Amino acid sequence: MSDRLDAILADGVPRVCSAAVAVISVDGSVAASAVAGELVRYADLEGTLMADRPAAARDSVFDLASISKLFTTAVVLSLAEEGRLDLDEPVAAWLPGADPRVTLRRLLTHTAGLRPTRRIDLELPGADPAARMAAMVGTPVTGPVGGPYLYSDVGMVMVGRVAELAGGAPLDALVGERVTGVLGLTDTGYRPGPATLPRIAATEWKPERQGPGCVRGEVHDETAYGLGGVAGHAGVFATADDLLTFGETLRLGGGALLRPETVAEMVRDQGAEGAAFRHGLGVRIGDPAIVGPLDAAFGHSGFTGTSLVVDPARRLTVVLLTNAVHPVRGRDGIRGLRHAVAGEALRLAAS
Repeated sequence: MSDRLDAILADGVPRVCSAAVAVISVDGSVAASAVAGELVRYADLEGTLMADRPAAARDSVFDLASISKLFTTAVVLSLAEEGRLDLDEPVAAWLPGADPRVTLRRLLTHTAGLRPTRRIDLELPGADPAARMAAMVGTPVTGPVGGPYLYSDVGMVMVGRVAELAGGAPLDALVGERVTGVLGLTDTGYRPGPATLPRIAATEWKPERQGPGCVRGEVHDETAYGLGGVAGHAGVFATADDLLTFGETLRLGGGALLRPETVAEMVRDQGAEGAAFRHGLGVRIGDPAIVGPLDAAFGHSGFTGTSLVVDPARRLTVVLLTNAVHPVRGRDGIRGLRHAVAGEALRLAAS
């Protein structure tokens, strides 16, 4: 059942990443899965091999990077269902001093005119996470509001903070209460504990972090790390099967997570102009970087080498988790690997 998928991952490991787990679901059942590689392969920037290189497994845990944005989005949409938030209300209602033109809808579609990123850890090296968060949500608008599309981690940090204020709890608690707890995702969350560490894939060599070797068990994203490991744009760790359950829930209309009409709005083209894909609320639709031949699918990618692709018309959910930034970022081939997995999913759906 998984021979083709096994071959695809074998072709990419360790050339593209040191570890990879792929799971393809067709019509609600796992049609193929494959695992390849080692959770920790390299000891340093030069690619020195570790003496102990634990093998990846189906239940390995990966840093999802920007796929975390979908968990933040689900929290915000659940709060909107309860009337605690209005997607078209100025976020200044929650963040005093914010530009009155900025709304949650614009933040979720990356059309709020905010800069792509802000290295708040370097700007405020001695500050605590709370002070850094205050500075992040005070980031001024520098581009046109309402479009064109400009991908912004800063905007999703603001979304996460608005969720905390409206939900009356930290973002990690809200994700636990409203997403992972509802769906039974026991291996998904921020800041994984020591017991989970042996199952976590390593990411990048970062000598500025405490501890020897490559980052493992801490969020890779520098801004999220500077905010204490929990942020609206990054920080969630998960297994492939947990992410599959999350994707399947969206494919099937929301289940216990969200109402069908809410999911329909989430995956509707919101009309953001200037992107290489259409954009829903938090999700990309037809993103050529991840969907391959599944051109109508929605989902998101993560900088660490992860992707979630959901194609309701073909009854498909496709998960690929890798650590393509281990030991350094910028390795070639992750796009091709994502496309190959998506192509195999299309073949399975048609067979």
